[in-house]
Amino acid sequence: MMEPRLSLVTLGVDDLVRAKAFYEAMGFKTAFENAKIVFLPMGGMVLALFGQHDLDADMARANTGPGHIALAHNTRTEAEVDAIIDHAVANGGSLLKAAHKADWGGYSGYFADPDGHAWEVAYNPYWTIDAEGRINMGS
Repeated sequence: MMEPRLSLVTLGVDDLVRAKAFYEAMGFKTAFENAKIVFLPMGGMVLALFGQHDLDADMARANTGPGHIALAHNTRTEAEVDAIIDHAVANGGSLLKAAHKADWGGYSGYFADPDGHAWEVAYNPYWTIDAEGRINMGS
């Protein structure tokens, strides 16, 4: 049986150098890289950047379109949501949806990295985030 845990998120990217520069501008630190992959630790998990064609070959599949996935980053305040989205756009990302008061009571918006991977940035007033960045959803 598999433990219910996510260890790594791998994004297939068009230009590894550009993708690495974008994520480093966003505050990620490279822990390992070679000509095909970059590993960026993120609070107990790893974000991997892998050339699209190399990733497709590794999975033994032909990917004819983008996946339907959104990565998410929760913040401690609404102001952090706006600041992060603005920073992403200023460093080569694109605005998908401006931050706004959400129907569920929080505040969120979306940006895409230079390869089109969507990131939701959200403040959820019902959750807390500890000093290490772990989410506590309450009981």
